[in-house]
Amino acid sequence: MKKLKIGDLVAKIPVIQGGMGVGISLSSLASSVANEGGIGVIAAAGIGMMRKNDSGLNLRESNIAALKEEIREARRKTSGILGVNIMTALTDFADMVKASVEEGIDIIFSGAGLPLNLPQLLNGNKRTKLVPIVSSGRAAGLISKRWIEKYNYVPDAFVVEGPEAGGHLGFNREQLEKKEISLESIVKDVIEKLKYFEKKYKKKIPVIAAGGIYDGSDIYKIMKAGAAGVQMGTRFVTTEECDADIKFKNAYLECKEEDIVIIDSPVGLPGRAIRNAFIKMVISGKKQPLKCPFHCISSCNITSSPYCIALALTNAKNGKFQNGFAFAGSNAYKTDRIISVKELFVNLISEYKLAKKK
Repeated sequence: MKKLKIGDLVAKIPVIQGGMGVGISLSSLASSVANEGGIGVIAAAGIGMMRKNDSGLNLRESNIAALKEEIREARRKTSGILGVNIMTALTDFADMVKASVEEGIDIIFSGAGLPLNLPQLLNGNKRTKLVPIVSSGRAAGLISKRWIEKYNYVPDAFVVEGPEAGGHLGFNREQLEKKEISLESIVKDVIEKLKYFEKKYKKKIPVIAAGGIYDGSDIYKIMKAGAAGVQMGTRFVTTEECDADIKFKNAYLECKEEDIVIIDSPVGLPGRAIRNAFIKMVISGKKQPLKCPFHCISSCNITSSPYCIALALTNAKNGKFQNGFAFAGSNAYKTDRIISVKELFVNLISEYKLAKKK
C-alpha cells in the first residue's frame, strides 16, 4: 500500500478509522489504529454524555472536558497520527474545534454540513490539519474557494463519503434507493474539481474515499480509481479495542443484510442503521415527541422529533438497545467475529496484496 500523506503527516497505512459517535470511537480505538500505522479518530459528538458528571458541569462544558481527556489518553497510548471528527452541525462546534487545537490534535475531520469557517477557529495554529468531509465535487469546490478567499487556507485533504456509509448521509432517500451514485464516481468528481486548486496553489490535496469500504480488495479498487487512501468505520466496530459495549458489537455480528435500513433521523438527514425494536416503534409512530434535553445538533427538529438521537445513540453505545439503535454501514452484516485492530490491519494488507496480484 502507498503511504497517505496529508501535509507533513505521513501514515504508513492509508487507512483512516472513521469517527463514530456517540462514544463508539474514543481513545482506545483511535490509539490502537494509530499504533498500527493508520490514522485513529476520536468522535466528538455527544462525548460528554458518557462522562460521570460529578463537578456540576453543563453538557457543553462536559463535552469539552471529555474531549480533552480522550485526546490526552489517546496521546498517552500512541505516538501515531490522531484526529477528531467534529460535525459542523453541532451547536458547540466552535468550542470543540478550539479544544482540539489546544490539545495539539493532528487532524480535524468535519462533515454533516459545510465547515465554511473552520480555518478561522485555528487561531493561527499551523500544526493541525483541516479535512472536510463531502459527498460531491461541488461541495469540495465551494469549501476550497471559500477557505482560500477568506482565510488564505487551502484544504489539507478531503474525505469523500459515498452512499454506502453508516450514520447520517449526505444524500436524499431517492438517491440512496436508486443507487445511481457510486463512491468511485464521486471520488473522481472531487479529484477533478480539486485539480484547479492544486495547480494554482501548488499544494497536493489528497482525496480519501469512505462508505462501503470493507476489505483490502475494496481499498485496492478505490485507490486504483485515484483515491489517496480510505476511511473505514464499520469494520472497526467489531474489534476488541472499539470503545462500544459488547452488546453494540454483537448487534453487528448478529444482523443480516435485510436488517440494515435507511431511517429518517431527527437531524433532518437520512441515516443507515441496524433495524431493531426501537426503530420499529419509531417507524410505527408508537414513540411520541419529546422535549429536547440538550439541543446538541442545530438541525435537529426538536418540535416534532419522536426521540432524542443523542440519548438513543448513547444508550446503544452502552448496550441498552431497548432505548436506542446502532448506526452501521451497508456491509455491517459481513462481520462474523471480534478481532484485534492489529489482526484487522494484517488482513487488510493481505487482501490488498492479493487483489493487486490479480
